[in-house]
Amino acid sequence: MKGRSTGATLSEEAFSQAAECLKILAHPHRLKMVQMLLHGNYTVGELAEACGIQSHMASEHLRLMQRCQFLDSEREGRSIYYKVIEPHLEQIMACIESRFSQ
Repeated sequence: MKGRSTGATLSEEAFSQAAECLKILAHPHRLKMVQMLLHGNYTVGELAEACGIQSHMASEHLRLMQRCQFLDSEREGRSIYYKVIEPHLEQIMACIESRFSQ
């Protein structure tokens, strides 16, 4: 394939990290949570209710996304609010919404 640019060259470790984080993101409830969190901060209970799942399951999804440094949390009184800290998630979600919107 002479003459074709492949863009930025990533190391094998970078590809491995990207694959792991994309696997984490590749779940309907997590995608919905990210979409919500791009538009505001929510508690575990609010995210669980919106996804129709129990709070402990929502907590596990949030924990996995925090591990990839997609999200962070802040305590306000007795409540913990989650927020997106990965700036590229907005572009990723825009691609997903564009491709799969009806």
